[in-house]
Amino acid sequence: RDLVRSRGLGDVYKRQIYEIAYDKVASKQEVFNIMQHIIHQLQHEKKLRLLTSTIMIVLSAFMQCYIMNVFMAPCNLISGGFTGLALLINKVCALANIYFPTQVGIIALNVPAAILCYKHISPRFTFLSCVQFFLVSFFISIFHFEPFFKDQILNVLFGGFLWGFSISLALRAGGSTGGTDFIAQYVSSKIHRGIWDYVFFYNCAMIIVFGYLCGWIYAGYSILFQFLSTKTISSLYQRYAQITVEFTTNDPDPLIDAFMASCRHGMSVFECYGAYSHRKYYVCKAVISTYELRDVIDNVRKVDPKVLINTYNTVNFYGNFYQKPLE
Repeated sequence: RDLVRSRGLGDVYKRQIYEIAYDKVASKQEVFNIMQHIIHQLQHEKKLRLLTSTIMIVLSAFMQCYIMNVFMAPCNLISGGFTGLALLINKVCALANIYFPTQVGIIALNVPAAILCYKHISPRFTFLSCVQFFLVSFFISIFHFEPFFKDQILNVLFGGFLWGFSISLALRAGGSTGGTDFIAQYVSSKIHRGIWDYVFFYNCAMIIVFGYLCGWIYAGYSILFQFLSTKTISSLYQRYAQITVEFTTNDPDPLIDAFMASCRHGMSVFECYGAYSHRKYYVCKAVISTYELRDVIDNVRKVDPKVLINTYNTVNFYGNFYQKPLE
């Protein structure tokens, strides 16, 4: 079992797995937990994280190109945001027998917003967002896909869900799809909550203009398409969602230190009495962002493996709350 002492992070993880496999004492759950821990630790590697984010951005752009060809074009739908605005300009110009490429509109509308976001949000976020909408424009130019469904309702349902998924993929990568995502991320970073429902109302206003010009039936389907995509984003992307976490422990001091090392939030500690054990316990309570939960739990369980942890969603939080800026 003597393994050569390794220096790389990957070799350390390999050695852990080899030792478990050799001893033949690890259950499937233990192997799963270790693999999950490895993935979680690798997410902290900056270069690997950037590579993963770039792959997610490319996949998001390809999905949007595919959805526009397969689900939206056969039903004469438009999406929301600057992409939807570019599609609307394309259709309005077509009514006047003027050719205006959608891909040109996407780039022309997004570049000014990207410049503002570079100053006010973050360079990394702006870079990934620019890669996304430039790739969408490029993919639209070179790829053409045949419709998958002939039924209009199926196109709206599947297209709306997949469109929301593609936007969530870009957001979870640390970027966006440009346009109103720029605005939504900027405002959300200031008020510490998502505003996707408000973005939906802006998109509806744009779609009403589309309906007046191109037909109300298409506007109705486009609003349904946009509603499904907005709800998908709200479900899959919860950066600004908050969660309350409670720790029950015998010794709160090591737990507090581990918590404070994981995030920049305060914690309230209450002394309590166990009804069954008749012992004194401490309940440590804090509100954190949902994306911080895994780090917090991992660090706390390292110092107190027997700690009891309870979490529940925080609907509204009023007061000072630290939100880690986008990279």
